[in-house]
Amino acid sequence: MKTKLLIGALALAGAGAASAQTLDTVRARGVLNCGVSTGVAGFSYIDADGEWDGFDVAVCRAVAAAIFDDPSAVEFTPTTGATRFEALNSGEVDMLSRNTTWTFSRDVDLRLEFVGVNYYDGQGFMVPASLGVTSAMELDGATVCIQTGTTTELNLADFFRANNMSYEPVPIETNAEAQQRYLANACDVYTTDVSGLAATRSTFEDPSAHVILPEIISKEPLGPVVREDDPAWVNLVRWVFQGLIIAEEKGVTSENVAELASAPTDDPETNRLLGTEGAFGEMLNLTNDFMVRAISAVGNYGEIFEAHIGVDTPVGLERGLNALYTDGGILYAPPFR
Repeated sequence: MKTKLLIGALALAGAGAASAQTLDTVRARGVLNCGVSTGVAGFSYIDADGEWDGFDVAVCRAVAAAIFDDPSAVEFTPTTGATRFEALNSGEVDMLSRNTTWTFSRDVDLRLEFVGVNYYDGQGFMVPASLGVTSAMELDGATVCIQTGTTTELNLADFFRANNMSYEPVPIETNAEAQQRYLANACDVYTTDVSGLAATRSTFEDPSAHVILPEIISKEPLGPVVREDDPAWVNLVRWVFQGLIIAEEKGVTSENVAELASAPTDDPETNRLLGTEGAFGEMLNLTNDFMVRAISAVGNYGEIFEAHIGVDTPVGLERGLNALYTDGGILYAPPFR
């Protein structure tokens, strides 16, 4: 029995030593390396000041703020559908925050960890209004712009085969290339996640000249991703992200977080989130007010959504499934306790 206990203790000690590596590396480097898309309006894009911004970018900045108290301590690496996992597994980036679908094979075979879902989506189709198409069931024989190395490519094949229809794929690498080819009439249809279609359409000279068809042909739970070989790093990124959702649940915003963190409130979970009760930051090798820094930097989940992709932005997305579970959506974070 003593031998078994000793082996177990040594295994735990070894796991603890290995699990600290990513955070130590990030701290020594002085910046977080984050993989993003090559550019999707509202989600990850370079703004007028030459800085990366967007819904997905904000998650990276929240993690940087939690570690360094500096949301600008991030180096961004644009990745395509074909290069993103290589960039993560090679250590070129510490995390991915881009339109990446959580699937069985990616979770298990690629040995990745999805830390949560930041956008519940589904694949759809966009066509020029001039085609007069009102349903995806009318697309038999269409040419379709499709990003390679994605679940989108597989879903497209499944949909057409299941409905006994044919199509001609027009392979593309990036959203920018898809937009260029689609507008040049090199394909009849562009297919990707509906959020991506809305983002792309928002950049067109006349968005109303393009229709997103009603059919949703897949489930696309999109979320931040890390390698599975460092449990402590998985937990850090996971709980910074989940903390942004809990902050919205609790009404903690970028405007009031400093005041709420100045003294314990009447709500125990809010106190735990903001570090005025318990030692939750210490469990992640951070200070206990790590979420105060993250929320101050980027806001809560709802603030991030509305600022970058919400109904009052050019992308114009409703919350839908991405509303809190208390507001009719399915967005739900585990308890912070």
